[in-house]
Amino acid sequence: MAKWGQGDPRWIVEERADATNVNNWHWTERDATSWSKRKLKEVLEGLVVEGEAGRCEIGDLKHVEGEASCNSRKGKLIFFYEWNLRLSWKGTVKESGEKHKGSVEIPNLSEENEVDDTEINVSKKKGEGDVLKDLMRTEGATKVREALRDYLKALKTEFTLGMILPTKAAVGQELATERKPSGSTVQDSVTPQSLDIVGVKIPTVRIHMREVFNSPADELYSVFTKKELVQKFSKCPAVIEAEKGGKLQMFEGCVSGEYTELVPSQRIVLKWRCRSWPDEHYATVALNFQDVAAQSELELECKGVPVAHEESTRQCWKKQYFEEIHILLQQSKDNME
Repeated sequence: MAKWGQGDPRWIVEERADATNVNNWHWTERDATSWSKRKLKEVLEGLVVEGEAGRCEIGDLKHVEGEASCNSRKGKLIFFYEWNLRLSWKGTVKESGEKHKGSVEIPNLSEENEVDDTEINVSKKKGEGDVLKDLMRTEGATKVREALRDYLKALKTEFTLGMILPTKAAVGQELATERKPSGSTVQDSVTPQSLDIVGVKIPTVRIHMREVFNSPADELYSVFTKKELVQKFSKCPAVIEAEKGGKLQMFEGCVSGEYTELVPSQRIVLKWRCRSWPDEHYATVALNFQDVAAQSELELECKGVPVAHEESTRQCWKKQYFEEIHILLQQSKDNME
């Protein structure tokens, strides 16, 4: 039996405030289903297919059924995904100008099959226009396969950022390389103790959300910058100093930060964190407001969210911010009437 402290280092789990999987040894799993649905819409919708017969365009992703996940074990990534997809398409015949539409079905996109072997079925509503159907079966299928490759590439790169972390040894080697001048024979002064202090960077993700509100942009902007309105939708006392460098504290201290940029009725940028996050770790939150007819669209981008808190952070914005703001705005509208 090994003496205390001298066992296999791969089995030693350090006390980490950020819950990082040290040395990548343990099995970790990240659900990629919600992310995949957004990515599939992004890469597939709006694809344009042109040929001698005419022009077609992929419309909405009408049906998305399935799931995806990524697992990490002993420093290796393992992917699981299985999707049943149906898209709409519409097109115009070049010679006659006739318009036709139909659907594209992908019944089994999974890790068991190469993209080139994945079945893609094209159908068209009754009537003439088979030249467009043929165009979608050939050029269209090629475009769809390219888009599916883009999704899988993003799944294996963009989505997995932070899942395979550098070990302490690797961090130490990189630090030593950076500190050692090129061509110098002077010994580097980095010690094992100082490498322990460096540690491993917290893996983070970016959250992107859009929400439409029944109010003009200037009114929605006020909901995020006026203390009395923030306290109404959050139902808690709040600290709101809406100026550059001003403090922010909400939900009984569960959320805190500061304002770093304010453009009235257009944009707010925050240094923002949840109390449950690792100490002193902040995300950058950008809120962009835009009038759309009698409504306004809010685009949220939250960079630097700890991976382990991705879903809880998304739910925080959806449930505690957006849904409560909708209620507040509706109450205000009802009172005016």
